[in-house]
Amino acid sequence: MLFLKLAWRNLFRNIRRTLLTVMLISCSLAALIISDGTIAGLVEKMENTIIRTLTGEGQIHHKDFMDDFDSDLMINNPDRVIDGIKTKTDVMDYAPRIMIGGMIASSYNMTGGLIYGVDPERELNVSRIKDALIAGEYLSGADRQILMGKRMAELLEVTLHDRIVLTVAQVGTGETSQELFRLSGILEFGPREMDERFAFINLATAQRLIASEDGVHQIVVRFRDPALAKNREHPLYKSLTHGDIEAISWLDFNPSITSIIQISNFVTIILGGVLFFIVSLGVINSLFMSIYERIHEFGIAKAMGTTPGNIIQLVMLEALIITIVSCLLGGTIGYLSSSWFSVYGLPIGEFEVSGIAIDGSIKTKVLAQQFVLFPTYIVLITLAAALYPALFASRIVPAVALHGLYKGLYNGKCD
Repeated sequence: MLFLKLAWRNLFRNIRRTLLTVMLISCSLAALIISDGTIAGLVEKMENTIIRTLTGEGQIHHKDFMDDFDSDLMINNPDRVIDGIKTKTDVMDYAPRIMIGGMIASSYNMTGGLIYGVDPERELNVSRIKDALIAGEYLSGADRQILMGKRMAELLEVTLHDRIVLTVAQVGTGETSQELFRLSGILEFGPREMDERFAFINLATAQRLIASEDGVHQIVVRFRDPALAKNREHPLYKSLTHGDIEAISWLDFNPSITSIIQISNFVTIILGGVLFFIVSLGVINSLFMSIYERIHEFGIAKAMGTTPGNIIQLVMLEALIITIVSCLLGGTIGYLSSSWFSVYGLPIGEFEVSGIAIDGSIKTKVLAQQFVLFPTYIVLITLAAALYPALFASRIVPAVALHGLYKGLYNGKCD
């Protein structure tokens, strides 16, 4: 307790220096907490955008289908696959789809696009098609309904209920199939490519259009726990992958986004390393300045019988007190700031990452580990940095210190 009292009093001998050191450590900790929360929020936003917009958390399709979207590469017996999905209690829902490239024409213009045949009811739980609807009505299952992106509607110069003609190639024969639709709804997902190139019709209509009785190109699944979708070894993927059919996680059919997310995991480590290095330099500088101001006192203390271990203990306690106060202050600032941004969002402007639209506001994530691991690292780094000044103080030669011969200290003389 005596050394604790002495350490506490020593910190107030130069209040300005102590406050600057506390501010350096606390601001570094707060910045690390906010940065980690922002990165976690960005990753979560990207993941939710990917898996909830259209692609789903997992997909079952022909192993070569995603290469060039060849309409002949189908799941010809989807009931067997669907029965396998239903046996997995981890799966919340699924949705079969037809995906075909074709020409989309109006009375004024035409464009190429990717036409999705979807089950309207099942899509509600696996994608955001209905949420992206900005005008008109969602698919009801009635014949000749079509939804398209806002940019595509502008390109075709059409409004609700206007006539749309789809021209596609039938499965197997390659013969041209053409059918008339009425625009029932306009969508706006965000990414330019989706709003310009995607159109949606009812699944049964799409199967009739390509002359397929019950085949589908893709079955999208959604898990009860989104974290399960990242497990490439999940029983769903293993049990449904056989022959030409494969079941894969969204990590595998979005490799570019997966790489970005993996890289983001190292950003906190790099940022933390830089901040910890700055903190350690600040602590070393502060303690050395404090020691040089008290060299005469250390000389007297050693002349009276104070052991080097006692001096090390005193200097380390000073560093520990500074760190604890800094962590409390930095943790409080970080929590309040991160909590604010978790509610109101962090405005960073609108941008796209590999076709994924970020709407300009990222809500930070407040995680328990930020207030346990980061302060622990700060304490360990600070104590490690304080060890060198403490050893220096413990090796002060009383005679040199009492006579004011500082040259001997700088040359590292010791008893």
